[in-house]
Order: sequence, then C-alpha cells, then structure tokens
Amino acid sequence: LTVVGMLSSVSIILGLTGYGFIPLPMAKATVMHIPVVIGAILEGPAVGVMVGLLFGLFSMFQNMVAPNILSFAFLNPLVSVLPRVLIGLVAYYCYKMMPVKNEAIKIGTGAAIASLVNTLGVLGMIYLLYAADFAAARGINPDTVLAVVGGIAMTNGIPEAVISAIITIPVILMVKKARRMN
Repeated sequence: LTVVGMLSSVSIILGLTGYGFIPLPMAKATVMHIPVVIGAILEGPAVGVMVGLLFGLFSMFQNMVAPNILSFAFLNPLVSVLPRVLIGLVAYYCYKMMPVKNEAIKIGTGAAIASLVNTLGVLGMIYLLYAADFAAARGINPDTVLAVVGGIAMTNGIPEAVISAIITIPVILMVKKARRMN
C-alpha cells in the first residue's frame, strides 16, 4: 500500500506539473510510464493497472490544459488511457516470464517492452482512429501518416524504453534489497 501511495504521488506530481510529459516537435515524450513499471514489477499487475490508469487520466488532463496540435486524439481514452493501463500488465508479465535468473535483465526487459507497448499503443491507436485528422493537423499527405507515425515511434519510443530500463533497474533492485533487510 505504501508503494502504491508513493508511486501514485509521483505520478500525480509529474502529471500536474507537466514534468512527466516532454514536448517535442512531433509529439510529447513521457517518463510517466516509469512509476507504472516500478509498481507493476514490485507489487503486481493490479497495482500496475491502477498507476497506469492514473497516468492515462493525466495524459487526458494535460492535453486539455496544455493542448498541442494532436490533443484531439488524446481526449479519446482508447488513445490516452488504454495503452497506459497495458503498461502495468506487460511490465509485470514480461518480468515474470523472462526465462533468465538475472534480476536486472528481467527488470530491464520488462521495463523496455512495457515502454514500447505504451509508445506503439498510443501511436497505433492514433493511426487507426485518427490517421486523416493526424495528417491534417501535421499538414502532411495522408499517404505518409504511417511513415511519420513510425518515425515518431522510433525517435520517441526507443529512447523512452532505454531510459525506462536504466531508471527502473536500480530503483527496483534497491527496493527489493531494502525489503529483504527488513
């Protein structure tokens, strides 16, 4: 319960201040998935889903209070909430199902894959639901939407996945070590 409260607090602070969303020219990058991953791996999929739901709701909130040209898509919970809820499930089950003993590899893999699921989920939903609107908002040819969305996935998704693994590995290992000592 303490971990849920702490991670929810971190998510609320990141969400309310906007520090969890980094505006880039093509889209907003995020670090708000990191508390979701930490919660899921430490406390299980239900906690990951709850913190992910909070992330998704703050994504909607940020797009209402600090809109950009793509904010219309994030008002749909299929874009802003569903992929964020999936982060916790993916992080937990990737971590649990990794067939290696090395804890750091299991954590890093779960974190990176969950981060990519977030990026691909959000961008995939935008493509599926709003390709024409996306093209109009970006001022691009509708035939190039898939390539542009793919480019955003590469430029945002890979760094977010790497950062997620780099941050979550030591945090989770330290929490697990502290728990063993108590």
